[in-house]
Amino acid sequence: MGQPVSQVVVIGAGVGGLTVAARLAAQGHTVTVLEQADQVGGKLGTYERDGYVFDTGPSLVTMPQVFEDFFLATGAPLAEVAELDRLEIACQYTFADGTRLAMPGRIEEIPAAIDAALGAGTGAQWEAFLADAHRAWDVAEVPFLRSPIDSATIARLAANPANLAAIAPWRSLRSFGSRHLRDPRLRAMLDRYATYTGSDPRRAPSALATVPYAEQAFGSWYVRGGLRALGAAIADRAIACGVTVRTGVRVAQISQAGGAVIGVVTAQGERIPADIVVANADAQRVYGDLLSGAAAEREVRQLRRATPSLAGFVMLLALENLPSDLTDRAQHHRVLFPADYDDEFDSVFGTGPHARWSGGGGPRPIPDPTIYVTAPQDSAIVPVGEGSKGAWFVLVNAPRHDPEAGQDWDAPGLARAYGEHVLKLMARRGLDVRPYLRWSEVRTPADLERATLAPGGSIYGTSSNGSQSAFLRPANRGPIGGLYLVGGSSHPGGGLPLVTLSAQIVAEMIGQA
Repeated sequence: MGQPVSQVVVIGAGVGGLTVAARLAAQGHTVTVLEQADQVGGKLGTYERDGYVFDTGPSLVTMPQVFEDFFLATGAPLAEVAELDRLEIACQYTFADGTRLAMPGRIEEIPAAIDAALGAGTGAQWEAFLADAHRAWDVAEVPFLRSPIDSATIARLAANPANLAAIAPWRSLRSFGSRHLRDPRLRAMLDRYATYTGSDPRRAPSALATVPYAEQAFGSWYVRGGLRALGAAIADRAIACGVTVRTGVRVAQISQAGGAVIGVVTAQGERIPADIVVANADAQRVYGDLLSGAAAEREVRQLRRATPSLAGFVMLLALENLPSDLTDRAQHHRVLFPADYDDEFDSVFGTGPHARWSGGGGPRPIPDPTIYVTAPQDSAIVPVGEGSKGAWFVLVNAPRHDPEAGQDWDAPGLARAYGEHVLKLMARRGLDVRPYLRWSEVRTPADLERATLAPGGSIYGTSSNGSQSAFLRPANRGPIGGLYLVGGSSHPGGGLPLVTLSAQIVAEMIGQA
């Protein structure tokens, strides 16, 4: 039985906030969403200039069934509100030795493609790894991804030796993969999936092997018109369900009495009563800034035990007169690997003999980073006119913004200099777009922090570094009555599918009005 409540306030209009709002409204609750920015979407942002349109956050959809479930639960199906195209080539990988792999978008085609690109027998290595990852997925999907994390669930899993063997919580992601992946290029490819949760593959748990399995089993999908089209469809669905969305309203406090929430107070001093508050905001901000008292202090202490996730340095490239080899639909996504991947994680997290962009210790911009490029061939995102154009999104991992104890991304000249450095590295790795560059814009972790209120620009809140990381992530049910958390910093984690699953978990917890 759900609680007989009606007034719900959702803090934040990211994907997690909007999907939980729509579900709760469909369940009969009266829901108001308060968003501090002037537009909805959160990290699923959009930037437009001179007819060029950029997704400034996620660039593809994985686990499309999660979104199909959401739209069916709240109204018309996904196919009626957004057009998803499955990528036949999920990603073009360029390794440090110059070899290239066009990773198919269908799992059954992958072993042969790897053999053709990397040599006989390498496909079998990846296939064996995927078999282990599949077993981990079967064990973890329902209890970890679609359910609240609690001691009872953990105890049930721990009581089954086969489940423990499949998940292998004592192993890191890298160690898990090393059982089958003898080729260093395959190990680099697996390591990259740790960054999907903002983590270090040498410290991230083996359960993250489920990420490449899910991506390859369910496909990589592009949304026509960019991911903004999916965000708009979700926002429209929430409004159609009766949700009130207010932008430009920043919440300053979660009010409480008698061990339960009673509403929120905005930065403008407006008091909005609520029986339930759902925070689609970084847990550090929720417990450190919005909620007071002993319960909040305990949560803050818990958060300090976890490592913040890495951040990202982004470049938006407006390109024109592109040659045909740079407009191939098969090259929608590219990953350009460095020679020393460990150096990247040492630099980001400030650990080990990390490479230094400048003198001194601690986290620093990566001298030779992995470069991720999204280059969609979509007429809806580039201006009409002569010559082939491109709206390219370039991302490299980066340390979070921390002027006092880490990297200050607002340091004069740093963003411009590092952006030029990244363009030079792209050229060295065979992807020189400088002759076709009309203009570029840079987004640093400091910019992300200001835009989304994510502390330090940490994309995923806390990382998955450490075997206990899943249990250090804030729970969906808060420590006082009527408080819930959704989004990338809470269980089950970051990324569009998991954020959407967190909303489903919370909606099921609250139940029908």
